[in-house]
Amino acid sequence: MALGSGDGRSILGVSAGFHDAAAALVVDGRVVAAVEEERLSRRKHDASFPRRAMDTCLAIAGLEPGDLDVVAFHEKPVDVIGRHVTSRIHSGPGAWRGLLFDTPRVLAKQLTVGQQVDHWFRDRSTPTPPVCFVEHHVSHAAAAFFPSPFRAAAVLTEDGVGERATATLGSGDGSRLHIDSELWFPDSLGLLYSAFTSYCGMRVNGGEGELMGLAPFGEPVHADQILGEVVRLGGDGSFELDQRYFDFVRGEAMTSARFHRRFGGEPRPLGTPPTRREADLAASIQVVAEEVILRTARELHRRTGLDAVCLGGGVALNCVANGRLLREGPFSQVWVQPAAGDAGNALGAALWVWHEVLGGDRDEVEGDRMSGAFLGPEFGDDEVREWLEESGIPHRHAGDPAQVAAEVAGRLADGALVGWFVGRMEFGPRALGHRSIVADPRSPTVQGRLNRVVKERAPFRPFAPAVLEASAGAWFDTFGPTPYMTFTVPAARSRWVDDPEPESGDDLESAVARVRTTIPAVTHVDRSARLQTVDGDRNPEFTRLLEAFDRRTGCPVLLNTSFNARDEPIVCTPDDAYRTFRNIGLDLLVVGPYLIERS
Repeated sequence: MALGSGDGRSILGVSAGFHDAAAALVVDGRVVAAVEEERLSRRKHDASFPRRAMDTCLAIAGLEPGDLDVVAFHEKPVDVIGRHVTSRIHSGPGAWRGLLFDTPRVLAKQLTVGQQVDHWFRDRSTPTPPVCFVEHHVSHAAAAFFPSPFRAAAVLTEDGVGERATATLGSGDGSRLHIDSELWFPDSLGLLYSAFTSYCGMRVNGGEGELMGLAPFGEPVHADQILGEVVRLGGDGSFELDQRYFDFVRGEAMTSARFHRRFGGEPRPLGTPPTRREADLAASIQVVAEEVILRTARELHRRTGLDAVCLGGGVALNCVANGRLLREGPFSQVWVQPAAGDAGNALGAALWVWHEVLGGDRDEVEGDRMSGAFLGPEFGDDEVREWLEESGIPHRHAGDPAQVAAEVAGRLADGALVGWFVGRMEFGPRALGHRSIVADPRSPTVQGRLNRVVKERAPFRPFAPAVLEASAGAWFDTFGPTPYMTFTVPAARSRWVDDPEPESGDDLESAVARVRTTIPAVTHVDRSARLQTVDGDRNPEFTRLLEAFDRRTGCPVLLNTSFNARDEPIVCTPDDAYRTFRNIGLDLLVVGPYLIERS
């Protein structure tokens, strides 16, 4: 693609094809909008071409398709095909089944990307602008560095696989990004972690967070075996997987019969409750992943000599590893792209085109450039009122924002589970106080109620705390603002309570039920928490609610979890919120200034 430095100012980034498709709009280098297709299609982890998300980004910006100068796609389809075919051929005679059945599907998906872009513009009677195909891990790196608060930083990306790379080491300086080295498929930390996720009965590309949450209940008894037999790890963080333990290259399965013999039997059936074996395996692979990340970070620091690092790729969503990296690693500052997975690549591809193809500047700003990750659609008070009246939904106007916060804080203190819907929708996998379910973190029973009745998920899954930024240090051993739930930190020692000795035969649910801190609903079995700090500039509505709850209870913390039912995406529209509210047993729904009570 040949474009001059002045040719493009409105760039639409697109990611699709594997999981978490999305679109993002960058105008003159500024991130204007970003939306995941799943929020609009209502299909969890929707990988399809993000037609709805593209429309929504333009609607947010008030642009038409003809206003776009460039479309940036997050990977190079021909290179993806090359990796798929060559890796299967090189895996030996057993690859014939994957080549026969998988290759036509891969070809159809990858070779029609340009056609799907053309169709989207043709359906809107608009000529297709130039399309730029950006390497997958370059998109990850661009999404990590360009929106970060740093003028210069090291950059580390790790995921399953892109075209061929599974990890990259590089650096950014101003408007330029440099990738210095890559790790190539099939050696992949993301696929290694996903293999254990699958083996433990959890869904790949979705269950990795569940495996991370299970890890503190086990002991890393297999870590030495993994590092001694399955993974050959170098001092610089580079590693090689012994492919005899895996089948993902041939496309048959994640793990092989050799893997099953080594770790105690056949894989756990999908969705069945984990046992002590799975907890120990989770603890073991978590320790291995952290060791790989720490060694890689030390090597990256040695090469760059920089004090800050930016993380991207799906592995960067491992908030436990991120917390350990900040505590024990060589970098004094760590910033994680809040949409670190493939959804964020839509943003990364667009930013890479702006800076690296069009030569656009990167303006100096205070803080990062993600606008709190509140980059999706919003619904004004008049629009919400019309929807309520047309739908015939009983509701009440609760007054100005301060009155709303005060009344909701009182309901929370009385034990209510509240759906909280305000402002622009979040971009990325975390609800950050605009599409959230909130509850009192002091309750010893609310975690069980949320997991069992509302979320219908495993009882050991933890919930995150949102805390007023100014009060965070009194409640958590934190190291500064963490607005995106990308780090796990310990609860402050002053908030601990005596942990009773486990009884013989204690199962996971019994272990979860034991109270270890004064905010048990948001601290895990090891007294850790995936922390979100909240400030008034970035998140004024949620700040107001936390302040009201603090005045009411003396606790500036709320439980904050995503507003969705099991196997559904986070809600996007008021109608999504109301339908989910009715289905999952919440007590109160707040949509802007309007309160809807459960009958």
